[in-house]
Amino acid sequence: MSFAIGLIIVLGVLIFVHELGHFLCAKAFGVGVEKFSLGFGPKILSKIIGRTDYRLSAIPLGGYVKMVGEQPDEDLEPADIPFSFTHKPVWQRMIIVAAGPVFNFLLAIVIFFGIFWSAGLMLLQPVIGEVTAGSPAERAGLLTGDMVASIDGKPVESWSDMSETIMTSEGKTLRFTVLRAKETLDVPVTPADDVLKNIFGEDQHRYIIGVKSTGETVTRELGPVDAFKESLLRTYLISELTVLGVVKVFQGSISPKTIGGPIMIAQMAGEQVEQGFINLLAFIALISVNLAILNLLPVPVLDGGHLLFFGIEAVIRRPVSIKTREIAQQAGIFLLLMLMVFVFYNDIMRFFE
Repeated sequence: MSFAIGLIIVLGVLIFVHELGHFLCAKAFGVGVEKFSLGFGPKILSKIIGRTDYRLSAIPLGGYVKMVGEQPDEDLEPADIPFSFTHKPVWQRMIIVAAGPVFNFLLAIVIFFGIFWSAGLMLLQPVIGEVTAGSPAERAGLLTGDMVASIDGKPVESWSDMSETIMTSEGKTLRFTVLRAKETLDVPVTPADDVLKNIFGEDQHRYIIGVKSTGETVTRELGPVDAFKESLLRTYLISELTVLGVVKVFQGSISPKTIGGPIMIAQMAGEQVEQGFINLLAFIALISVNLAILNLLPVPVLDGGHLLFFGIEAVIRRPVSIKTREIAQQAGIFLLLMLMVFVFYNDIMRFFE
């Protein structure tokens, strides 16, 4: 049951915010909106306000905003031409199309801002939990329980601060100031170059000293300004990781089997529901960033594909031919259908692993 609830909440929020971006920008530029639908297929609920049919449809795997004159070859009444999407300047059409992914980015920022401002930022403390035998840390005399206060005189607030300093040391000796019992000690440590697996399973050279964390955490309260900065940073880091992940899949560095679909999202969403409201919100923000980036891929029928055509139109000063767009859209629909079949296959096969 939690899986179903989680999926409804996650997809409902993401689809609504995405389509709301298109809808609000269309309205702002005077484009008529005929339908605003959450879901595809047969309508379940419907209410017409003005000229817009607001509806809830049966298949909850997406949504759409149907605008007046959305198709270049659409027959229009003369009275509808001022409200036609196709008849708007290309820069306005690009903003309307880009608004969906942009609103997904904004949703992530707003969610992270709320989390950081209300719950603070959880930091892993720089307390050494385990020292690897024969490592630079052991040779230097670092011990389990040592708290790293500073490195080369620069205060260390978290384990990530310490890791970043070590990894960027280029092997130069660092002066660790550690708190041990009631003593403050200066311990010179020379990081060693080692080959480790990154999050994509690739070998990567990194400087290490051979220590592990105790796992102790501390929560740092953030004001609104710091919370906003942290929300921007977190959204950027997730975006960067998502883009790298997509590139790695195309390069073959990551197995396509890692790609998940609605079933995987439902399972993960259900787990977040069970773990609490904040976890569910953070998951929504994560998926929202992923949705924004995937929609910006230059694939026909996706927002990125439309932006590509409008970009070409802006350069050559005329619309791309209808025949070219139709062929591209058919290819795009075929690719999306194949992708949907593939992710559903991956989701189902996970149950047998």
